[in-house]
Amino acid sequence: MNAPFNKNVNNAATTPAFLSLWEVEAYYGESYIVQNISFNIHEGEILALLGRNGAGKTSTLRTIARMDDPELRHGEIWLDGMALHEMKSWQASQSGIQLVPEDRSIIPGLTVEENLKLAQIAPPIGWSLDRVYDLFPRLRERRKQEGVTLSGGEQQMLAIARALVRDIKVLLLDEPYEGLAPVIVQEIAKTLGIIRDQGITTVIVEQNAVAALKLADRAVILDIGQIVYDGSAKEVLEDAELRAKYLAI
Repeated sequence: MNAPFNKNVNNAATTPAFLSLWEVEAYYGESYIVQNISFNIHEGEILALLGRNGAGKTSTLRTIARMDDPELRHGEIWLDGMALHEMKSWQASQSGIQLVPEDRSIIPGLTVEENLKLAQIAPPIGWSLDRVYDLFPRLRERRKQEGVTLSGGEQQMLAIARALVRDIKVLLLDEPYEGLAPVIVQEIAKTLGIIRDQGITTVIVEQNAVAALKLADRAVILDIGQIVYDGSAKEVLEDAELRAKYLAI
């Protein structure tokens, strides 16, 4: 079965995309969290997935990554012709989906380099350690330091680097700027731009909506589990009424 043609929130037909969600519905128990959403992402794009707290953003990321929670009960998710909706989380990871969770999940007791090497134990392998160290020189300086003792910004760099050493096609970022100083936010944003230039597709969930929109090509806004906007990130930045209504900014 081939990946479907999806439709955006305005029901305008779009061409097949690199990553497609089609009528996706996901639940935590009986709680209907992700409510029949469909959108496309093209290869190399950065998509900002935005909305108020509880809108279903993290749940959508976790559904794409095929985590056990939430449970996908309806719909299809396609990655470059592969049926993600039929996969377990480890299969989605092997297919190129890499999720960086909000808590970063740095493994205690392991150094920076050990965290990275652990991610490379099972094939397929992505970027080399030298390549990620070139992207994150600070990690090279601290490669022998225990990962959990790094600063918040350095831990975020490590979490992203750990995703890159896998065979990555899509980077899913959940609140990458959480708790970081503005100067570090700018540094992370610059790095994500470099990653985009390498052809990696990125979906970013972020409460700092303005920072995410400045980085993104497109935006999808969720409200109570449903899509209320799918379009240009620049348009959202320029539409004060839209931002006030759905993002409270």
